[in-house]
Amino acid sequence: MFQSISKNLLSSKFNKETPFSAQSISLNVKILCFACLFLVGLGCTAEAANTVSKNTSNAQTPAKTIVVLGDSISAGYGMRIEEGWVNLMAITLTQQEKDWQVINASVSGETTGGGLARLPGILAATSPQIVVIELGGNDGLRGYPISKMKNNLNKMIDLVVAANAQPILVAMRIPANYGPRYTGAFEKAFDDVAQAKGAILVPFSLQEVAVTPGLIQKDGIHPTAKAQPLLLDTFLPFIEPLL
Repeated sequence: MFQSISKNLLSSKFNKETPFSAQSISLNVKILCFACLFLVGLGCTAEAANTVSKNTSNAQTPAKTIVVLGDSISAGYGMRIEEGWVNLMAITLTQQEKDWQVINASVSGETTGGGLARLPGILAATSPQIVVIELGGNDGLRGYPISKMKNNLNKMIDLVVAANAQPILVAMRIPANYGPRYTGAFEKAFDDVAQAKGAILVPFSLQEVAVTPGLIQKDGIHPTAKAQPLLLDTFLPFIEPLL
């Protein structure tokens, strides 16, 4: 795109049939500048989408790493990323003088399929000792087959174990209007996977949040910033014994 715009501008500059004036120069310069800014913006967006958020509070590289692979619940949807439970965990570990870094590899809207596709690269880049898998909610909301979701979760846990890391699986639930058969199978899937793979299972933690005023955003799905300490209080007891 940039080369095309530049070529057009140069051709218009040297086209004898085109009037050459300060006004045309000014307009062309503005267009060129806008094109540069647009391309830089695209580059920043692409880079941000592939950036793994790290807690870098220690000057030296910490000895061990926790990776959180999640969806909007862990990505801090609707709030500053600093307010999310993952960053609060990083702050807590720093305050406790734990020699651990926390890497947030969560993406809003992520499914188990997307997480499975990204996980090998994340493991290779971070070499974690603990991986928290908080995925599946979007699979359920989209009505994906339970067998497919379980298969993806099983494969993710296998990858984590093969990387010599401890997997922690976070159980999820979906609204009752999906029908008792599907919702029941969805909830049971997390127990089945955890038991089959020997993974630590964190029980569903949003029930209290969902019914408490001020803890759920207007969309009725995502926890508010005020709810993040409660999420941390739920997850941390399952992580601390491994530190």
